[in-house]
Amino acid sequence: MSDLHPIQVSVNGHTRHCRVEPRTHLVDFLREDLGLKGSHLGCEHGVCGACTVELNGQIVRGCLTLAVQADGGEVRTIEGLSQSGAIRDLQQAFVARNALQCGFCTSGMLMAAKELVETRPEATRAEVRDWISGNYCRCTGYHAIVDAICDVLRQRKEAGL
Repeated sequence: MSDLHPIQVSVNGHTRHCRVEPRTHLVDFLREDLGLKGSHLGCEHGVCGACTVELNGQIVRGCLTLAVQADGGEVRTIEGLSQSGAIRDLQQAFVARNALQCGFCTSGMLMAAKELVETRPEATRAEVRDWISGNYCRCTGYHAIVDAICDVLRQRKEAGL
């Protein structure tokens, strides 16, 4: 058994002091140690995007990032974004466009979509498709997801946001 390493990390605005094995992935730490089950384990190779979380303001793959790498950092999960209302418009658009079915990919899709609408407010439909191409969905066929994100981009633009 490895030695446990102390880490201090802000998760959804709450400072956590924990001890983790050096090989513990961030998504495993969030799910198993903190009980935040919104991020999912999919491929465990960083390809599917189901484990996407925000670390220090940028989305990362939780299955490729070690918990010790988050030491001193700020993590935001789908739970934190949902509770804060930061992605309410995206969530509503996903529901309105039926852009979710089984829900397994939804948290990662919403994390990617949030980063897109904040950093690329003028994104075209093709750019939206490209942006979310690192997130796999086996249910919707992507059209509804792209429609939902484009709706939010349009709504935010019309509102001057």
